Amino acid sequence: MKVAIIGGGPAGSTAAALLARSGADVVIFDEGNRPEVIAGESLVPGVVPILRRLGIEDQVAQIGVRKPGVTFCSSGGQAFAFGFDALPGKYPPYAYNVPRPAFDQLLFESALGSGARSIAARATISAEGNRLQLSSESLGLVSRWHGNQPDLVVDATGRRRTSANLLKIGSKIGPRRDMAHFAHYEGFLAESPPGQVLINHLERGWSWRIPLRGRMSFGIVLDQAAAAALGREPAERLDAAMRADAQIVRSIKNVRRITEAQTYGNYQLISHQGAGPNWAAVGDAFGFVDPMLSPGMMLAMQGAVILEDSLARLPMDQALASYATKITGLLEAWMEFIAYFYDGRIFSMYENATDFQSRHRHLPTGIFEQFVRGHLASMASGFSTDSPYSRGVLRGFERFAKGGAVPARRLAII
Repeated sequence: MKVAIIGGGPAGSTAAALLARSGADVVIFDEGNRPEVIAGESLVPGVVPILRRLGIEDQVAQIGVRKPGVTFCSSGGQAFAFGFDALPGKYPPYAYNVPRPAFDQLLFESALGSGARSIAARATISAEGNRLQLSSESLGLVSRWHGNQPDLVVDATGRRRTSANLLKIGSKIGPRRDMAHFAHYEGFLAESPPGQVLINHLERGWSWRIPLRGRMSFGIVLDQAAAAALGREPAERLDAAMRADAQIVRSIKNVRRITEAQTYGNYQLISHQGAGPNWAAVGDAFGFVDPMLSPGMMLAMQGAVILEDSLARLPMDQALASYATKITGLLEAWMEFIAYFYDGRIFSMYENATDFQSRHRHLPTGIFEQFVRGHLASMASGFSTDSPYSRGVLRGFERFAKGGAVPARRLAII
């Protein structure tokens, strides 16, 4: 099978590595341009089995920082910590925070080491009915294909969404249309525990702190009006948000920005169609949900795994249909789960359930904390996010977000 992969980012490189290992003739078209700072630096434990399958976890550990969990800090100073050590023993109790350019390069090298070949050029593609075709110029760059079209085109073009644009595919748009600014800094005090990602509730949005080697990735996610109120330039807005948060001010000492400030639109989107007769979209080209909880990298790489696994066991038309259905379900599950954090239900559940436990001492000690630490950690790690059982249990616990002493709206991120 001849496969053209358009884009050599994490989704494209992972797909290239796995498909090449399965015997496909894989060519990656990628220009190789990468900015100094790229969003998606914080991984979830669900990525670790994929790194092991690719055989690169040790290299990732060398460039990254071990991530034990996430702490959410409310505007009132309360901290809700989720540790991956609460995961069932069959799951890795950690993830990594990684510098994206170096991480992306490891994945790209894994693809080449697996037998994929690369062409340092952007492929030009056209739509022929509901199929995708490479131009004669792009085909001419792959001499061994002798001008024949590939059997499969994998769209890994990220938010350019080449396949959706060419084929005029619509999308489901989520409720949030925020924007994010972020950069790397020196001068942040050590987080506790080491490697813990910190998310702060801002007046109209939220901020992240992702520990990296020798630096901290700091970012803010706000609606456009709130961002504009902080200043004209991204760096100015980052500085204003940092200085306005008393919790962050206490964690900095002679802070200094060491990279350019980056901006990207943080909107939620799922394509109505993620695959066709001879093509499949992976990663952001299919859909993206939100940086909250950092699922983007896992969804990109997991999509590549699901695509290869589907092609290995089913005829192509069935495989691509199965793949698209599965990824749509994953994206929708993550979008639903993330909504629990934005509207405050997760934190309201925790506080009200803890209060319920204190008033009913005949119940087993720590039963609700065990749920939060174990069940939610499994969903936030990517292992059971789309599980009907897990989603049902989460909905069942919503009663602790209703009518309790702490209403969800008080903890919501506007």
